[in-house]
Amino acid sequence: MQVILLERVEKLGQMGDEVKVKDGFARNFLLPKKKALRATKANRDFFQAQKAHLEANNLKAKGEAEKVGQKLDGQKFVLIRQAGDRGQLYGSVTPRDIADAMEKAGFKVDRHQVTISVAIKSIGLVTLPVVLHPEVKVNITVNVARSEDEAERQARGENVLTEKTEAEEAKVAAEELFEEGAGPKVEAEEDVVSE
Repeated sequence: MQVILLERVEKLGQMGDEVKVKDGFARNFLLPKKKALRATKANRDFFQAQKAHLEANNLKAKGEAEKVGQKLDGQKFVLIRQAGDRGQLYGSVTPRDIADAMEKAGFKVDRHQVTISVAIKSIGLVTLPVVLHPEVKVNITVNVARSEDEAERQARGENVLTEKTEAEEAKVAAEELFEEGAGPKVEAEEDVVSE
């Protein structure tokens, strides 16, 4: 299907470009989200008549997004979640969770603007892109931790998971050292028998 783009669409084209896309992509995404119009004679004429108005609105929206982007770029947000000993979350972090954390910090961002390419299912620091406008993209860091203390340690660069495993290894070594029947008691009995 031939469509006329009403705004910049990543990996597709700029505003005003006439591109050929698959029918499903046009019907399910571009047309309902008002990112494009079908490429008919009437729509081409409509676009030419509205081009200046659409470009002005786009520049205004881009300017506002750039202002927010300057404040938002590089920000860090902490999400406290329940997780197992090895750092696996009981569930996953969704774009809605991140948008809520950003809203609590004073940034008005829609969950659809947060892009998560791979599901966040373990604790740690994750850098994510936020698309404020088709032409304005910034990166934020999300610190997923089990507690505020752990979040602070992760922010400093400590690996909280390896410390847990070292502690577990020390515990196992201590248990082996103090097992029943082992240690100096057995040696003392042998000394008594040999006399």
